[in-house]
Parts: sequence; structure tokens; C-alpha cells
Amino acid sequence: MAADPKLVIAIARSWLGTPYHDQASLRGVGCDCLGLARGVWREVVGPELFPIPPYSRDWGETGPREVLAEGARRMMTEIAPCDAVPGALVLFRMAPRAIAKHVGILTGPDSFLHAYERLGVIEEPLTQSWRRRIAFAFMFPQR
Repeated sequence: MAADPKLVIAIARSWLGTPYHDQASLRGVGCDCLGLARGVWREVVGPELFPIPPYSRDWGETGPREVLAEGARRMMTEIAPCDAVPGALVLFRMAPRAIAKHVGILTGPDSFLHAYERLGVIEEPLTQSWRRRIAFAFMFPQR
């Protein structure tokens, strides 16, 4: 059963303005895109199920494994990207043939929230440019 999307969105929005800090996950102090998702997870679901190893910031990285998606599958319900609704966690493929390395949370049919270098946690329109980069989508489970 999926967590209440309104709760997911409210918690995600409580992170707005958190500065960008690579591999951090502290609301109001600093986070990156995965750290935002981890923080929302802790508040919606509970303690993280496994430690997150250090990871590369290279959005153009290629390889045979979709590490972020594999990790999300261990904890969340995967849905088709075209079925993603507000409250869903989405993984973006930032370059053709690259692995999905950017994370956001849909806040409306045409908006999402994410942590972006130099900008911190922001909410912005889910433009066609962003929408076409969605490679995977997942729903947060209930506590």
C-alpha cells in the first residue's frame, strides 16, 4: 500500500530552501537529490533499511546497472513512468544512454521538487524537457 501522497508532498515541501550539499541528508542544513529522497523516506516510512554507499555525481555516467533504480526497487513499489502521480519518486536519466542519477518527487501533475547544485531544494515546473528524462518511478510505501 502506498503512503498518502499529500503527506509525501507536505514533507517534501518542508525541505524547500535546504542548501545543496553533496551526499548529505539533513533538512535545513544540506542535501543532494538522493539525500532529499532519503529524508522524506525517514519521515514518511521510518529508518532507512540499508546504508547508502558513496556515489558519483557524474550525470553522464554509463554502465550496465541502474544502481539507484535497483535500490529503490528493494524498498518501494515501482510504477510505469507514465503512471507517476503526485507523491511519486522519479528518477531522471540526464543524458542519453546514461544511467538514471537524478531524483525528484512529483508535487503536482506538472511540478516536482528536487535538490539542485547551487540552488538547493526547489520546486519547479515539470517541463517537457524534464518529463522526457524520467526513466523510473516509485511510490513510497506506508509506514
